[in-house]
Amino acid sequence: MNVLARVAVLATAMLAMPRAVLPPLEVGPQQVVETQHPITCTHTRLTDEVEPWKILRTLELVREMGAPTVVEYFPWAYYEPEAGIYDFAAAELRIDLAANQGVGVVARLGGIVPSWARPQNADGTPGPDTFLPEEHFPDFADFVAAFVERFDGRLAAIILWNEPNIALEWGFRRPDPEAYTRLIRLAADRAHAADPDLIVLAGALAPTLEPEGSDLALNDLVFLERMYAAGAADVLDGLAVHAYGLSFPPDDPPAPDALNFRRVELVREVMARYGEGEAPIYVTEMGWNDSPRWTRAVRPGVRIDYTIAALAYAEANWANVPAVCIWAFRYPAPQRSYGDYFTLVTPEFVRKPIYDAVRDWAVEDLWP
Repeated sequence: MNVLARVAVLATAMLAMPRAVLPPLEVGPQQVVETQHPITCTHTRLTDEVEPWKILRTLELVREMGAPTVVEYFPWAYYEPEAGIYDFAAAELRIDLAANQGVGVVARLGGIVPSWARPQNADGTPGPDTFLPEEHFPDFADFVAAFVERFDGRLAAIILWNEPNIALEWGFRRPDPEAYTRLIRLAADRAHAADPDLIVLAGALAPTLEPEGSDLALNDLVFLERMYAAGAADVLDGLAVHAYGLSFPPDDPPAPDALNFRRVELVREVMARYGEGEAPIYVTEMGWNDSPRWTRAVRPGVRIDYTIAALAYAEANWANVPAVCIWAFRYPAPQRSYGDYFTLVTPEFVRKPIYDAVRDWAVEDLWP
């Protein structure tokens, strides 16, 4: 029997085998997050987690770590595969299980654009999955409104898009602050109409020093200034911000030419110039990396020290910052890159020392 014949026989045999029936997910009683430091937050990555028990276990560990809030990603394309046809079942499961654990959800909306809303390549295939033509801006606003209506009163906040100041997240085009502002004005208006009490945040900008005219990215402070000049403050309740420390300590002073944790303070200065100095800032991604092979990483013990010190610094010094969220809690599968060294828990649910350190600080208030 040749190889192809053997493969065919094996495939037929596998199809004939009885399918395993998984037992229903057992969800326990309502839980409450016990924490001494409610600013503690983490960015989960449950978007591509397919097994419900793993979603629940992830959120149990978040609760046990003392984090009352998570940021979670809800890609548009996953929930509206056809225009006007929504399927929120996967989102419902995650939001319900988070609520069961007493964990609030900041929902990051956008990212992957449905194929029907993207421009077509010359060969008829859809263009880049982050490319949203302006004629489809109202469709994104429709999605945001449908999402907010479905989860009315069950969300801590929503975030509109992510890092629109880099070409990767803006359809591999030159970033356009004015176009992005037109997008979020539409979407925020629809979100507030669906739930007037909901906190609506602009998508966090990628910290970068790229100058105007770059095809790769645009300096986040310049992008933000142009957003506010275009009227973003009229519809937003606050900002999401990314605050990575790279190889610098958390108390490294902010400067326009420095990318460090305290760059958040420069963001606040821009906000203040437009009358938004008291608006909330959610730090939706932050942290240090302890990869042995990345030049911007630090040693594991330093990563622990810097992370706890950053949380404590933000709590003591930054007014109206409800959450500082560590990127990233856990991936469903290994990334096989330096990205794995941002996580607190492995795909196999092994807790890293940094997880225990954050838990000791958040729950027990134990830290020198």
